[in-house]
Amino acid sequence: MGAIDDLIAELARLPGIGRKTAQRLTFHLLQQTSDQATRLAATLAAVAERVRACEECGNLTEEQPCAICRDPRRDPGVLCVVEEASTLAVVDRSTDFRGRYHVLGGRLSPLEGIGPESLRIDRLLRRVEEGDVREVILATNPSMEGEVTATYIQQLLAGRAVRVTRLARGLPMGGDLEYVDGVTLAHALTARQEVP
Repeated sequence: MGAIDDLIAELARLPGIGRKTAQRLTFHLLQQTSDQATRLAATLAAVAERVRACEECGNLTEEQPCAICRDPRRDPGVLCVVEEASTLAVVDRSTDFRGRYHVLGGRLSPLEGIGPESLRIDRLLRRVEEGDVREVILATNPSMEGEVTATYIQQLLAGRAVRVTRLARGLPMGGDLEYVDGVTLAHALTARQEVP
């Protein structure tokens, strides 16, 4: 394998990037100046060297703790539990949520060998026990694994002096029922509301 094939193979390992897209990206990069390629390589190396998980919440950061955990305007009594740091970024950008977060670092998936010990669940339990956490919002993905993860955490927190809530599930506005997945439709039926 040559350098071009190596780059295609590495790019194809990225999520959402297939072999054809990896080829297009590779040839695009090869058309750039040497300075541009060097800048990209240096940026990737710097990110790999400097960015780490926040010791408190698991968010990706260059500083410990992260900016969200350091922010005194955020309510430390409300934790929003997400699977990945990328989800945290989306939730924080898209909403006016003013609590703090906890990143699990994945979701339970026994078929892939991902059990509770592979996630930051023990750290979540410590945060609940040590802090003044009043509410834990479970914001895992609406997949089978996400549901299993949320249920597992809910069971671990049962009996503790903390309110456990789950993000609402339902049908998207403007969507057609024939295109809705079964899990979403089941949640929408379960959480149906009376029409006034």
